[in-house]
Amino acid sequence: MDLEQLVNEARAAFSGAKQPAALENEKARFLGKSGAITEQLKALGRLPAEEKRQLGSQVNRAKEAIEALLEARRRELAEEQLNERLAQEAIDVTLPGRLRRSGGIHPVTRTWMRIEEIFASIGFDVADGPEIETDWYNFTALNSPENHPARSMQDTFYVDARDSQGKPLLLRTHTSPMQVGMRARISRRSRSSRWVARIVSTATRRTRRVSPGRGPVD
Repeated sequence: MDLEQLVNEARAAFSGAKQPAALENEKARFLGKSGAITEQLKALGRLPAEEKRQLGSQVNRAKEAIEALLEARRRELAEEQLNERLAQEAIDVTLPGRLRRSGGIHPVTRTWMRIEEIFASIGFDVADGPEIETDWYNFTALNSPENHPARSMQDTFYVDARDSQGKPLLLRTHTSPMQVGMRARISRRSRSSRWVARIVSTATRRTRRVSPGRGPVD
């Protein structure tokens, strides 16, 4: 077989392979165990020494040319596949970025704030006070002395600290302690004060009966 023609056939076969698997199949036609070049190398064994040396050199050059064509086509297919994947995964950097939006106010908190705004608009102040209260402000001043049934109903949350009288401090169980303290402070400032336009809008800590619409803690 004309070796130049064999190289041209390999060039055309490799160029026509559109996938790596197809290219490897074409490689087997020329460089495989039963390929055209392999058959040419096997045939050299039946030739005289001088002719074998001359033709062997030509076959080796043809083999090298075909191997170079094969590697070039492999690189082309790899580049085509890479470009195709990049095109599919392309990101349009001209699009605006995704903004990280800030969270909103919880509906319960929004309602709470709205109630305070309404009362403030008609002249009320909004009172606030400590979340950790003394036994006096939370119970005794409200006619709930020790061993009073109302205390056990609220199942108070106590903290590891005590007041000046040695009684344990607690998380306020209702808003009344702030009303007591507020009234005491106003009375000390002005003995003639008879009324206060003020609301107590704050959180409390106590257990309550569990129901489908309520959790175990306020």
